[in-house]
Amino acid sequence: MRITIFHNSNPQSLHITADLSQKLKQNGFSVVEKNPDIVITVGGDGTLLSAFHHYADALDHIRFVGVHTGHLGFYTDWRDYELDELVDSLRHDNRTQVTYPLLDVSVQYVGAAQATHYLALNEATLKCISATLVADIYIHDELFESFRGDGLCISTPTGSTAYNKSIGGAVLHPSLEAIQLAEIASINNRVFRTLSAPIVISPNEWIDIYPEAKAAEYLMTVDRAVPKRRPIKSIRYRIADQRIAFAGNRHMHFWNRVEDAFIGEKQQP
Repeated sequence: MRITIFHNSNPQSLHITADLSQKLKQNGFSVVEKNPDIVITVGGDGTLLSAFHHYADALDHIRFVGVHTGHLGFYTDWRDYELDELVDSLRHDNRTQVTYPLLDVSVQYVGAAQATHYLALNEATLKCISATLVADIYIHDELFESFRGDGLCISTPTGSTAYNKSIGGAVLHPSLEAIQLAEIASINNRVFRTLSAPIVISPNEWIDIYPEAKAAEYLMTVDRAVPKRRPIKSIRYRIADQRIAFAGNRHMHFWNRVEDAFIGEKQQP
C-alpha cells in the first residue's frame, strides 16, 4: 500500500508526521509523495480540504484518512495520540470506504468559449464586493427568484455543517444526494421578494445563477479558494460525478460527528 502524509506547518503536526512516517515504514508501508492509494492528512479540516483539492484529479482511486491535531476536526477520525492504532487498522485494511457527494461548479465567463469547472467538498459562494448582489436564480432551467442581498451559498451535505450552517442553512446527512442553496442577508420588502429559506435540490436538478451584467466586482469562492476575478455570465451548480472516499476502517457516524463538533459532552439527567 502506497501512503502519502499531507500535513500543515504546525509544529505539532510536523512532529506527528515524522512519528507516523517512521511507524508506517516499520510496518512495511511505502511512504510516497506521488500516486498514493491512501492520503493521511495531519492537521485539521483545513488540511484535509487542501489535500482534497491537491488530489482532486485522482479521487477515483484515493481514500483519505484524517489525523486531528487542531481544535475542531469534522472530517478527521483519528487523534494524534492514536498513531499505533491507526497503523494497525491500515495493516488490517479491507478496502472498505465511505463516500460523500461533491459539488460541481461550472462557470461561464464573459467572452470564454467554454465553461470552467471547479470541484468543492464543502461549498461555493458568490458575493458582490462593493454593492448588493443582484442575480436571477434558475432551478432546472426554470426561473425561481430574482435575488438581491449580500450573496449566495451552495453547499454539499458535508459542507452543510460549515459556512452554510452559520447563515441559517439546514444540516443534511451526506447519504442524501443533494445540494443546498442558502441566501446570505437577502433583501425582502414590498418591491423585492425571495424565499428567504434554504432550498434543497434533488440529484436530477441543478441551479443556474445569472448575476446582473453591470455589476463589476464579483467574489466567487470554491471551498477556501478564490478563483481569479473575471466577468461572470452564469454559474451552474450540480452534484458532481466524482465523490470523495474515506477509509472505512473507523469512520464516525455522521450524527455522532455533528454532536461531537457542535454540542460536545452532554450532562446525564
